[in-house]
Amino acid sequence: MNLYLGIDFGTTGARSTVIDSQGTIHCETEYTFANNGQQQPELPSVWQNALWDSIEQIPPTIRNQVRAIAIDGTSSTVMLCNTDGIPVCEPILYNDARGAAVTERLRAIAPDNHTVLSATSSLAKLLWWQEGGHGWWQEGGHGGTAPTVFLHQADWLAFLLHGKLGISDYHNALKLGFDVDTLCYPNWLIEGIAGGATPELPQVVAPGTPVGEVRAQVGDRFGFPRDCMVCAGTTDSIAAFLASGVNLPGEAVTSLGSTLAVKLLSHTRVDDSRYGIYSHRFPPFCRGGAPVPALAGDLWLVGGASNTGGAVLRHFFTDIELDNYSTQIDPEQESLLDYYPLLKKGDRFPINDPNLPPRLEPRPTDSVQFLHGLLESIARIEARGYQLLQELGATPLTKVYTAGGGAKNSVWSAIRKRYLKVPVVTPIHTAAAYGSALLAKQGTQI
Repeated sequence: MNLYLGIDFGTTGARSTVIDSQGTIHCETEYTFANNGQQQPELPSVWQNALWDSIEQIPPTIRNQVRAIAIDGTSSTVMLCNTDGIPVCEPILYNDARGAAVTERLRAIAPDNHTVLSATSSLAKLLWWQEGGHGWWQEGGHGGTAPTVFLHQADWLAFLLHGKLGISDYHNALKLGFDVDTLCYPNWLIEGIAGGATPELPQVVAPGTPVGEVRAQVGDRFGFPRDCMVCAGTTDSIAAFLASGVNLPGEAVTSLGSTLAVKLLSHTRVDDSRYGIYSHRFPPFCRGGAPVPALAGDLWLVGGASNTGGAVLRHFFTDIELDNYSTQIDPEQESLLDYYPLLKKGDRFPINDPNLPPRLEPRPTDSVQFLHGLLESIARIEARGYQLLQELGATPLTKVYTAGGGAKNSVWSAIRKRYLKVPVVTPIHTAAAYGSALLAKQGTQI
């Protein structure tokens, strides 16, 4: 039997799913990061341990039938490595807005309203490093002359499996400035980062593209077949979209995990950095074995990601409290509490402002009322996001599928339906790891 392994690296942990050619699940595993995966120098080790543990949990009788593997990671979580693939400084996480310090240079490089014009974009983080962030070039005494490679989280994790350094996919590379129309790095990007300590940019391929067989030592350790292929990955929210099976324009997927991400399938591409809106190519797969420039009939995944979401809820409530208090909320009764739920200042979408302050007051003494206000406020942010997409030309919204942990909360779904004014449903498959497994399966068919 041919099996396909997808591994999802989210904000709090890693999950894996193994499927067969029919999409039937044969195994699922889960690994929780220490300290919820927050910024720390040991983060690469945390990720590596999570990768090995996630694979180790899969029974050997299943591992030895895995034909292909794909990994998704959090968008704009980036790192610098030396030419051996060893990180030279701690990674910068997806929601880290230190790139605000290079806003002026970023605007001088990139076209108006480009996706990269955000304090949290991959390119902003690269420029921050170039401007002397962390003094990384001085570590080890190499004075900035030692070559480095710029990678996304999913790129580096896949490298640990196949051993080919410097390969990315055009979903992860979008916020670096990669042009998904022409499928190359634009001249403004190459010229804008030239000079000084310039890392090597990754080679970009279509998500799902076979990159290389698993390294011999990895295959021997886990019992993978010798010809087990590692495919290019994607981002966690797109993996969740793929898992849903959505393929009709006007349908969308909201990922309610630690953060809130929306993706609307659209005939029209929309990119507007003022609101943190960007578009990915869909479907992500190659045609005839090689990526081709976008065609007139192509569809686009239009959306954005907010820092609000489940992480805020878990900051105030345990899972048991969330379940208990939710059942005491009338989802048809509007809360008068108007919050902007964030754990720290700054959001990316639908308000793109690294200095946006959290708004969590007034806080009622009744925990049920407080949770009601939080759920309603996150629903308003989601609805505003979809409204913006349509105002800017995306295909009108007809249905929203929900992925992530928040999909299990029926009261929250009812509140969201009231704001979205379209059907809100849970797809059969919601796990991003399932979407990555589909990507791995697709890769073997190229």
